[in-house]
Amino acid sequence: MTKIYLTHSPDALKNYYGDRALAELFALGEVKLNPFDRPLSLDELVREAQGQDIVVASRDSAAPAALFDQLPELIAFCRVAVDIRNIDVSAASRHGVLVTRATPGFDTSVAEWVVGVMIDLSRGISAAAAAYWQQRAPVIAMGRELRGSVLGIVGYGFIGQRLAELGIALGMQVVVNDPLIRITQPGVEQASFDDVLKRGDYVVCLAPATPETADLFNSAAFAQMRSHAFFINASRGELVDDHALLHALDAGVIAGAAVDVGRAADQMPSPALAAHPKLVASPHVGGLTPPAIEHQAMDTVRQVRALLDGVIPEHAVNAECAARLTRLPGFSGVLQGERS
Repeated sequence: MTKIYLTHSPDALKNYYGDRALAELFALGEVKLNPFDRPLSLDELVREAQGQDIVVASRDSAAPAALFDQLPELIAFCRVAVDIRNIDVSAASRHGVLVTRATPGFDTSVAEWVVGVMIDLSRGISAAAAAYWQQRAPVIAMGRELRGSVLGIVGYGFIGQRLAELGIALGMQVVVNDPLIRITQPGVEQASFDDVLKRGDYVVCLAPATPETADLFNSAAFAQMRSHAFFINASRGELVDDHALLHALDAGVIAGAAVDVGRAADQMPSPALAAHPKLVASPHVGGLTPPAIEHQAMDTVRQVRALLDGVIPEHAVNAECAARLTRLPGFSGVLQGERS
């Protein structure tokens, strides 16, 4: 029977895998679970995964070269996330280990989070609630409607496209920057990065984290934004210079901000930024809804099932190097593509 190790802690299983996916995974092989109430260290993961055929890994489980060096029986490493930057794919390939990733299933979840914080920032909901919780009188300030305002989106992937749809439904003017694609969606205007900054009442960062987008939102970028505009980051912390954002908030360069990601551990907002009174922060939960989480968990279930059927699974990133797949009975000594 195929041996499968699932790296999620008990809390992570509940929040990031789900009962249905777990039950289906148990039906596919002999599943071993993380016994600790926390993410595993590298040494612990090496120890726990000895003798396992497949590791199904949460996003916080790093897989450096040292991991693959010490797991001679490992056949596949399946990530329950899109982001595989903390997996040394080259090292996995050298050892013949297959690496897979999940697909984005959180487009609606994150897009709705963005709409929520746009309303929050515009109406001062969090600030008023915090004042009441602290038994202080809240400041009564004029709010702002989303209708008729300019929604500037930087990055037009799955989330950006869904957010644009929601913005149009709310009566917003949607302006998008993404140099890698041509946008044809009705009601969406494609513009330069500078134009999005200058025109947006709400500027939302949804661009991917790459070397080219590091610190994309810096002092120069914030200086181009309107003084009444709000900045929102639902992508990755690496795209934003935290010091520049703090200065923009302190100096009134922009009116406020909201972040669900940051440069602290596991993409959490940094404490200094999260504590700013002009900023709404959440602990990287934009994609934390049952449909979004189950989508990615079920991707890994389908990948494991494909491997047991002798098929290269969808969303494999190094199938041409995965020589150890021939150890699985279904592959019969030959790497196969999908069967008809």
